[in-house]
Amino acid sequence: MSKFGELISAQVPVLIDFYTEWNEPSLSMHPVIKDVAAALGDRAKVIKIDVDKNKELADALRIKGLPTLMIYKGGQMIWRKSGELDANSIIAIVQEQF
Repeated sequence: MSKFGELISAQVPVLIDFYTEWNEPSLSMHPVIKDVAAALGDRAKVIKIDVDKNKELADALRIKGLPTLMIYKGGQMIWRKSGELDANSIIAIVQEQF
């Protein structure tokens, strides 16, 4: 989990999408997250984490619903939501953190 600490300590907002390959809402968010990453460019980091491959981290962060989106900045979680959102909503939330 020390790698996770490195990921979230960035001074730009870090959007993390926690997903699984078998969860339909998670799968439908893939193109949305891709659009968000393209729109934000290098002003933010966008990371996808498969909870099946990162069970310890998912448990530590109490990930229950999928997909779960989180935004970190400077090592602190500043926003969290479970469920689907559209790209424009996610982009607006991340841009508030610039």
